[in-house]
Amino acid sequence: MCRHAEILNYESAIAKVVNDVHIREFQEMMHRLYFHRDFARGVKGTYEWLTDEIKELGEAIEEGSSREAIEREFADVIAWLASLANITGIDLESAAVNKYNYKCPKCQQAPCNCNF
Repeated sequence: MCRHAEILNYESAIAKVVNDVHIREFQEMMHRLYFHRDFARGVKGTYEWLTDEIKELGEAIEEGSSREAIEREFADVIAWLASLANITGIDLESAAVNKYNYKCPKCQQAPCNCNF
């Protein structure tokens, strides 16, 4: 197989993996990549990074940045949220499903019928 075909096969495999990743798997990936640094930084420092990334996301949206730029900011927010969850021992997937479980946690309806 030529080098170009190998690269295309690798990229296709990566795209499939990325499209099939669940929250827990993403959180585990962030743990493998960054836990040692996140743990050393601590909860407060990691939370500050998360809030900075949320601000950057808001700025990208307000400025009308490209879709790709906004996607990158969303990815950063999710990555930092996963990092914060990792160092606090929270399983994001379980927490989200336990709270929202296909219905609004306030009115218990799907779709939500809350008045606000």
